[in-house]
Amino acid sequence: MAAAAQLRNLKDEATCSICLEYFTDPVSTDCGHNFCRSCITQSWEGRDGNFRCPQCREMSPGRSLRPNRQLGNMVEMVKQLHLPPVEPPQENLCEKHEEKLRLFCDEDQRVICVVCRESKAHKSHSVSPIEEAAEEYKVKLQDWLRQMRNEMGYILESKVREKEQYRTLRNKVRAEKKKIASEIEELRQLLRDKEQTLNQRLEEMEKTITMEENGNISRLSNQITSLNALITDLEKKCKESALDLLKDVRSTLDRCEEVKFQGPEKIKKYKVTVTLDPDTADPWLLLSEGGRRVRETDTRQRLQDTPKRFTSSPCVLGSEGFSSGRLYWEVQLLREIGGGWAVGVAAESVDRKGRITWSPEGGVWAVRRRNGPYFALTSPMTLLSPREEPLKLGVYLDYEGGQVSLYNADSMEHLYTFPRATFTQRLFPFFYLNCGAELRLV
Repeated sequence: MAAAAQLRNLKDEATCSICLEYFTDPVSTDCGHNFCRSCITQSWEGRDGNFRCPQCREMSPGRSLRPNRQLGNMVEMVKQLHLPPVEPPQENLCEKHEEKLRLFCDEDQRVICVVCRESKAHKSHSVSPIEEAAEEYKVKLQDWLRQMRNEMGYILESKVREKEQYRTLRNKVRAEKKKIASEIEELRQLLRDKEQTLNQRLEEMEKTITMEENGNISRLSNQITSLNALITDLEKKCKESALDLLKDVRSTLDRCEEVKFQGPEKIKKYKVTVTLDPDTADPWLLLSEGGRRVRETDTRQRLQDTPKRFTSSPCVLGSEGFSSGRLYWEVQLLREIGGGWAVGVAAESVDRKGRITWSPEGGVWAVRRRNGPYFALTSPMTLLSPREEPLKLGVYLDYEGGQVSLYNADSMEHLYTFPRATFTQRLFPFFYLNCGAELRLV
């Protein structure tokens, strides 16, 4: 039995796995397996690429076949041995008649002996020798084997394609997740930046409100102190005798007139007529006859440069300066193409040739509009929030009281009062125009 097994192994080694016959012109693939040249060539027929080994399915880059002459010589030697079929005797005998199984019944699809062939069960059937039937069915089985191997190759290729497609889809999903995460982080950063900007703006507004509150509260507190002192004196005066009461009644009445507290409507009684001084007007400003109207022009005028004239900023002063008293005047806003003007008072020493310092420290007490918002020209500037957009401004100056206030002249809404100052030089009505603005004195 051991010798029979060794003979079968020898025969198997000399047999092609495709045709199941002895090798004919054996060749080796890149993976080391051997086939008949005609068998492997027929197996790869019609393929331009993806040359797979029929035995291990390993891919080959091309039709790379090497002749295996040693195997061919061994096959020839095996053929010379004329090896008989090595099969157990009991497998080749008919179980019923104990005759050798030499025939194959095509209809019953079973191996029979010559006695079976003559029996009623098979006499009318088509039979053929075992060798011929085996050859016929071997061809069919080889055809199926070829189809199954092709099907296996197709499935393996489909598996590779499917894995590649899913890998591509998975990479796309991961890339999309990264993109979304990046976009969300950008939005978060934008929101953080926006929050920081808004908080800074609100903090500035809060500081401005606090400054304005402190200034106005301080002014009102001073007015309350003055009123309390006057009320106390009046109460004492009312208790005096007739002679003492009348001794300085004129002075007391004058003090009443000099009360610093002024309601918005009361200040209009101090209204004065203001005209513009052409000798101070910047060459880019055009004044009307009579000096009651001014606008910025597109053409610089040829004007004599005098010490009084502004030459670095489009400004103009009123003709008359004030060094005492209470005064009030109004300015109509006729045109604001780009929103650029300032209205208030300026000290006689304000810089007219260089860069103006837009604050009381630079000799300017004014409200300015620039690109929409309104500002009091303090240092830093104070943002104003009028209830309605003023079309006419009212300017109130109390020289001795050190007070400059601005109002919406139509509604008498209080816009801003500058912190109390001590004036030591003449103050002039002040006007600044830019971006095509036009003003008229009322």
